Amino acid sequence: MPKTLRLILGDQLNSNHSWFKETDPSVTYLMLEMRQETDYVSHHIQKVVAFFLSMRNFAEQLKSEGHEVNYVKLDQDENTQALDKMIYAMVEEHQFSQFEYQLPDEYRLDQQLKTIAANLSIPCRSVDSEHFLTEREYVKDFFHGKKTFLMESFYQQMRKDFSILMDGKEPTEGKWNFDHENRAALKDKRLLRKAKVHPKPVSDLMEMIKKAEIKTIGKLNEDEFDWPCSREESLEVLDHFCSHLLIHFGDYQDALTTWDPFLFHSRLSFAMNTKMLSPLEVVQKVEAYWKSHQDTIDISQAEGFIRQVIGWREYMRGIYWAKMPDFAELNFFDHQRALPKWFWTGKTKMKCLSHSIGQSLDLAYAHHIQRLMVIGNFALLAGIHPDEVDSWYLGIYIDAIEWVEITNTRGMSQFADGGIVGTKPYVSSANYIKKQGNYCTHCAYDPNKKIGDGACPFNSLYWHFYDGNREKLEKNPRIGMAYRTLEKMKDKDEILKQAEHYLNNLNEL
Repeated sequence: MPKTLRLILGDQLNSNHSWFKETDPSVTYLMLEMRQETDYVSHHIQKVVAFFLSMRNFAEQLKSEGHEVNYVKLDQDENTQALDKMIYAMVEEHQFSQFEYQLPDEYRLDQQLKTIAANLSIPCRSVDSEHFLTEREYVKDFFHGKKTFLMESFYQQMRKDFSILMDGKEPTEGKWNFDHENRAALKDKRLLRKAKVHPKPVSDLMEMIKKAEIKTIGKLNEDEFDWPCSREESLEVLDHFCSHLLIHFGDYQDALTTWDPFLFHSRLSFAMNTKMLSPLEVVQKVEAYWKSHQDTIDISQAEGFIRQVIGWREYMRGIYWAKMPDFAELNFFDHQRALPKWFWTGKTKMKCLSHSIGQSLDLAYAHHIQRLMVIGNFALLAGIHPDEVDSWYLGIYIDAIEWVEITNTRGMSQFADGGIVGTKPYVSSANYIKKQGNYCTHCAYDPNKKIGDGACPFNSLYWHFYDGNREKLEKNPRIGMAYRTLEKMKDKDEILKQAEHYLNNLNEL
């Protein structure tokens, strides 16, 4: 009887995929824990543990449903730690007559699997992962001929195509976007609610990783690992978000505070990026919950969340496939500096950065404004090379897979793409950070000072960035005001001198 080998990657844990609708004794599913994947960047220990644990849970689920699964752990003798060698060996040893795989979401794996398929002497077939709302080429075709890919127009099309928050052909309550209502700073900590966690021991996984001498970053208490690592746990986190956090999500999604690391954010990104949950089921659940609780939950809360999922997340994936591999080489400002050493420790006198980076090291998590307007903002103002920024973000966050990481960092955060993703650089002085929360309280630097001892580095670096990139940015219609303000500054030279001092001493900030 002909036999088929089907590969399941670590971020393809979609139990609703059509592959699994029926059991077939002639089909074997292959899942691999590999140094190839743990070593291409230094990952957070929680990220490595989360992937391996989720993969193992998924394999056990498939086995319990009657599927044949060959799961190779990291420390098994037969593990060659390389995808191509493992597939070639499996095909030869077990005499498979066909090889199939789901389309991967990373360009490097896509190229590797194409090469593997070309070198096999048996028929090979790729299928869709059946996760995203759009196919790879959708965004490229949608914005054909356009230099800038405006997310809002794409988002509106997604709403129409999938009837999300729609009243016929019009958006529910007459507006597509409630972003202006999603920018409040959290003033009352009594509003906070605890995140839904699933603490579980992971000492065996940590011991295996340690024994293999895999280089990781960050921290993990082996008895308190609490990320959702199965579909069942992920659905519980989704339910918890709807019933406890959605009520304030939109209002405070941009808030910065030391009071709580998660605020009203869902903590669903890892579950979605590994495909344990689909984006459509998540937004439909949120929409349904809002509809049944409109007396207590404003539409701006639901729309703000849905926009992140079927707008931003889906859009970024489309940008990735429209622009890779060239996107990974873009460096619009020709930035060349290395990351300061405290990006690996969190030990800086700047409270906003020490808290955001420290939290990232402790939890493998920071929400989008911490990533964009604190950490990314500083990296852009400081002129850090985009390669350095990409590697750090890709390694440190539990939800970071290249298709979503690089478009957000090299594109949105660092403007290294020159304006494909964003219409202007996302930079700010200390004023924005101060306005959004309590990070500036008891900081060693004064957010109100541009020059002198204790002046917040964000202030002088902000104006130094615009001054140094005048030729590339001055004609941008969204930035003209910054240059008019800069020219009126009587202390401009002192501000630029202050910035140069900080840039020459980044490790001491």
